[in-house]
Amino acid sequence: MFYLIMIAVAASRFLPHPPNVACVAALGLFAGCYLKGWRAYFVPLSVMLSSDLVGQVLGVPGLGFYQPVSMLMVYLGLVASVPLGRILTLAATPSRLWRYPATSVVASTIFFLVSNFGLVLGGWYPMSIAGLATCYTAAIPFYGLTIAGDLFFTCAVFGAWELSHRRLTASHRQTQTC
Repeated sequence: MFYLIMIAVAASRFLPHPPNVACVAALGLFAGCYLKGWRAYFVPLSVMLSSDLVGQVLGVPGLGFYQPVSMLMVYLGLVASVPLGRILTLAATPSRLWRYPATSVVASTIFFLVSNFGLVLGGWYPMSIAGLATCYTAAIPFYGLTIAGDLFFTCAVFGAWELSHRRLTASHRQTQTC
């Protein structure tokens, strides 16, 4: 099931969408919540790497390889959602459902901070306090889009998983009573 989700998320990067509205961080939260060990980190990394590789080969604008330090920081910012997903394993009760959107916003914030710091390290902005402030200021509109996308996709991925799990459980119970 995870492999199908990974393929769908990688494919979604090729669909038209507003800048920074992607489901990779939500997938990282999901993987962190439901997969153990290194496999959880493999999920967002493989989605990013495979879609960037295909984007590079096909010449898709916005996908592909670019300044290595900046790219590494983007990947690190997305992988940071995996340990946050581990926190969500504690959110199984209805009284703790607020953790899903809260954790999604934290993941968006970490991505914002790490990826934009990567732009400064990669030479897109001067490596100074003023350069860092300029970079973060210029990125504020994208931060709002990141939060919106991560919230939407976190609700979609976890909601779809929960719905399918409930249906599977209900059909299993029904089969046992027959």
